[in-house]
Amino acid sequence: MFKLRYQTPPAWADTVLDDFDAFLIDHAGAEKKASGMAMSMALHYADKPDIVGAMIDLSIEELEHFREVVKLMTARQLQLQKDEKDPYVNQLRKQARNGRDDYFLDRLLLGGVIEARGAERFGLVATALPEGGSSDDHALKSFYQAITRSEDRHQGLFIDLAANHFPAPIIDARLDQLLDFEAQLVSGLPFRPALH
Repeated sequence: MFKLRYQTPPAWADTVLDDFDAFLIDHAGAEKKASGMAMSMALHYADKPDIVGAMIDLSIEELEHFREVVKLMTARQLQLQKDEKDPYVNQLRKQARNGRDDYFLDRLLLGGVIEARGAERFGLVATALPEGGSSDDHALKSFYQAITRSEDRHQGLFIDLAANHFPAPIIDARLDQLLDFEAQLVSGLPFRPALH
């Protein structure tokens, strides 16, 4: 398991809690897009059974998260919104190299990096949410603790899949480059009530 090279300041979570409704809307969109990305990978790499199986399972899990976030939104009388462009994910995707093998490796490693950042930030949200005496407060905190664990597992999933197809030195060298880029990227983004 790798470590991110920039730690999100706790003040980011304050921005989220100041407009938690907006964060929930963004979170729903992120889960929907993650599910779609996994299905896209399953189809794109139909000749690789390990990728197909893992990405189908991941797509279903992300869709279940989407459903749970929509339930939270419905309880707050919030509606789904049109997807906004995610500057973080879009900039990371631009790092994917051309060439079948390079592109395949980069997609897997970028998937792991994005999941790692999600785990870190959902963990900050879970920590920042009030303990509260109400069952709603407890349920919300528990939900974000569970999402954190899930994203952490997904980080490992993408790296394990990469290891099925590429030698460790190639993975490590490319991951090193991507982690440096990701740290520089995320450290320059403004805080907003969104996952990225």
